[in-house]
Amino acid sequence: MMRQSWSNSATASRGGQSVAIVLKSPREIDLMRSAGRVVRQVLNRMGEMVRPGVTTGELGRAAEEMIAAVGGEALFKGVTTSKTKYPFPAAICSSVNEEVVHGVPGDRVLKEGDIVSVDCGVRLRGYCGDAAMTYGVGRITPQAQRLLDVTSTSLEIALREMRPGRWWSEVAGAIQSYVESHGFSVVREFVGHGIGQGMHEEPKVPNYTDRKQRKQDFRLDPGLVIAVEPMVNMGSPEVKSGDWSGWPQVTKDGRWSAHFEHTVAIVPGGIAVLTDGN
Repeated sequence: MMRQSWSNSATASRGGQSVAIVLKSPREIDLMRSAGRVVRQVLNRMGEMVRPGVTTGELGRAAEEMIAAVGGEALFKGVTTSKTKYPFPAAICSSVNEEVVHGVPGDRVLKEGDIVSVDCGVRLRGYCGDAAMTYGVGRITPQAQRLLDVTSTSLEIALREMRPGRWWSEVAGAIQSYVESHGFSVVREFVGHGIGQGMHEEPKVPNYTDRKQRKQDFRLDPGLVIAVEPMVNMGSPEVKSGDWSGWPQVTKDGRWSAHFEHTVAIVPGGIAVLTDGN
């Protein structure tokens, strides 16, 4: 149990624009860690289940059962947007191969050599956790494995770079530099986010940096909790809608994509990863 205390608000303002950011207390961070443990248990189970012949719908049903069993709420289920045709119907997003995010679990059968990104969000006792992993299905190609390795390492780099007092653009620049040095690209249309009692809170958390993003920069102050989620494409960073529903987002060039995510709190002296299962 952490005992530190700090202010409960901050402002993101490095380049003129500003947004209000609600900082979390040590008690709230502990509650978010509890939600994060459930997320990690689900993702661990997904990793055990992923194999050739399994459908994405089977993954979704197992995740929903696990979340319900602990009295949690599946954050994604029932979400609506102005660009989608129906509420999101599942507890997880399951995005296969060229699908970047928001893949809908269903009757798609995973095949040897596929990759599948599973994104899971849970609210437990009023507070949220959110994380994602990409899994290889059976034996995957060296190129696909390299995509997974680079994407997961880019998240690890973010965690190493994060500390109180830094500006997020410094961390985002490290993510982008690493990914691009390996010949891949960082998705720009979808970014990470603040998280707390709501799944999506301020600030927006890009995995790249440019002049526009630096105008929305924010400092990593104790009490800040963000979902850090690099999405990395083999080819172009551009995405498009994958079908009539507006839910699956796919790479514009049809090349594959990977996604890794953790919920991370800034605490005095460092960070606490809330979705690592500890």
